[in-house]
Amino acid sequence: MPEVKDLHVQYLTNEAGQKIGVLLPVEEFNELLEDIEDLAAVAERREEPTLTHEDVLEELRRDGLI
Repeated sequence: MPEVKDLHVQYLTNEAGQKIGVLLPVEEFNELLEDIEDLAAVAERREEPTLTHEDVLEELRRDGLI
Protein backbone atom coordinates (compact mmCIF):
# COMPACT_ATOMS: atom_id res chain seq x y z
CA MET A 1 0.00 0.00 0.00
CA PRO A 2 1.47 3.37 -0.91
CA GLU A 3 2.13 5.67 1.99
CA VAL A 4 0.40 9.03 1.96
CA LYS A 5 3.75 10.77 1.55
CA ASP A 6 4.34 8.73 -1.64
CA LEU A 7 1.07 9.78 -3.30
CA HIS A 8 1.08 12.59 -5.83
CA VAL A 9 -2.04 14.31 -4.51
CA GLN A 10 -3.45 17.56 -5.81
CA TYR A 11 -6.33 19.16 -3.97
CA LEU A 12 -9.30 20.85 -5.58
CA THR A 13 -10.54 23.85 -3.65
CA ASN A 14 -13.62 26.03 -3.74
CA GLU A 15 -13.66 29.81 -3.92
CA ALA A 16 -13.06 30.03 -0.15
CA GLY A 17 -9.93 27.87 -0.43
CA GLN A 18 -11.52 24.85 1.30
CA LYS A 19 -10.45 21.45 0.03
CA ILE A 20 -13.39 19.82 -1.77
CA GLY A 21 -11.72 17.11 -3.81
CA VAL A 22 -8.56 15.20 -4.60
CA LEU A 23 -6.82 14.55 -7.89
CA LEU A 24 -4.58 11.48 -8.14
CA PRO A 25 -2.71 9.91 -11.03
CA VAL A 26 -4.77 7.01 -12.40
CA GLU A 27 -2.06 4.46 -11.55
CA GLU A 28 -2.02 5.52 -7.89
CA PHE A 29 -5.83 5.53 -7.77
CA ASN A 30 -5.93 1.97 -9.17
CA GLU A 31 -3.34 0.83 -6.61
CA LEU A 32 -5.49 2.26 -3.81
CA LEU A 33 -8.56 0.45 -5.18
CA GLU A 34 -6.63 -2.84 -5.23
CA ASP A 35 -5.53 -2.26 -1.64
CA ILE A 36 -9.12 -1.63 -0.58
CA GLU A 37 -10.26 -4.83 -2.32
CA ASP A 38 -7.49 -6.80 -0.59
CA LEU A 39 -8.43 -5.38 2.82
CA ALA A 40 -12.10 -6.22 2.21
CA ALA A 41 -11.17 -9.82 1.35
CA VAL A 42 -9.09 -10.11 4.53
CA ALA A 43 -11.94 -8.69 6.61
CA GLU A 44 -14.44 -11.13 5.09
CA ARG A 45 -12.20 -14.10 5.86
CA ARG A 46 -10.96 -13.11 9.31
CA GLU A 47 -13.19 -15.67 11.06
CA GLU A 48 -12.02 -18.57 8.89
CA PRO A 49 -9.77 -21.12 10.57
CA THR A 50 -6.08 -21.05 9.70
CA LEU A 51 -4.16 -23.97 8.22
CA THR A 52 -0.61 -25.04 8.85
CA HIS A 53 1.85 -25.03 5.98
CA GLU A 54 1.83 -28.83 6.04
CA ASP A 55 -1.98 -28.92 5.81
CA VAL A 56 -1.93 -26.60 2.82
CA LEU A 57 0.66 -28.76 1.06
CA GLU A 58 -1.36 -31.89 1.81
CA GLU A 59 -4.51 -30.28 0.42
CA LEU A 60 -2.71 -29.13 -2.74
CA ARG A 61 -1.29 -32.64 -3.27
CA ARG A 62 -4.71 -34.21 -2.71
CA ASP A 63 -6.22 -31.83 -5.29
CA GLY A 64 -3.41 -32.64 -7.76
CA LEU A 65 -2.14 -29.08 -7.84
CA ILE A 66 1.40 -30.01 -6.81
